[in-house]
Amino acid sequence: MTITTVNLSSQISHPERTYFERALKRLEQDVLRMGTLVEESFRLSHQSLFENQLENIAKITVLEKQIDQFYRQIEQECSTFLTLQAPVAQDLRLLSAIMQLVRDLERIGDYAQDLAEIAMKLVSYPPHNCMEEIAAMSRHAQHMLATSLIALTELDPFAGPKVKQLDDTVDTAYERLYKVLAYQRDIKGVVEPILLLALVIRHLERMADHATNIAQRVSYIVTGYRG
Repeated sequence: MTITTVNLSSQISHPERTYFERALKRLEQDVLRMGTLVEESFRLSHQSLFENQLENIAKITVLEKQIDQFYRQIEQECSTFLTLQAPVAQDLRLLSAIMQLVRDLERIGDYAQDLAEIAMKLVSYPPHNCMEEIAAMSRHAQHMLATSLIALTELDPFAGPKVKQLDDTVDTAYERLYKVLAYQRDIKGVVEPILLLALVIRHLERMADHATNIAQRVSYIVTGYRG
């Protein structure tokens, strides 16, 4: 994702608060940088799972540390603004939304690392016949994350409903795949790969939920209404 300037603070612009606005702009850029890292981690975890690129696991571990660092830093800066800068109502809306938004990003990063670790265990088993459908589910969830982050750069007030509609596709895939895995009969050998794949689709479903949350928080930042 290309980083562009996000002018969230333009909504609360006051000449006497130039320093505060500059600090907010730096905060906004950090959120986007964190989002870019999470996107990359998700992409690498997909490659680990569906293309057997297990060397990505080390890269994801490094990314996860950077994501966690951004998360702690952004959360601390938001807390500082809330306690020291006497923010007005629109400031409070922006800062509270950012704090929740980066939590969603951090959780997606955690799930990406979990998926990579599952890939290490799955590689020793023959591919399940539903792997392609799970891969499609993963690609769709990645598209949702990308859409949510683009919405953040563009301050799209319609982002929440737009991504929520995309989430319906992931929910439908999850329900179908869960039934396929849960009611599979005549399993030859151990059941571990079935259990692991059930965990994979659950993680992907939750990652899509967090991407939806991000888009809804963008809508809230712009409109003041929770979708």
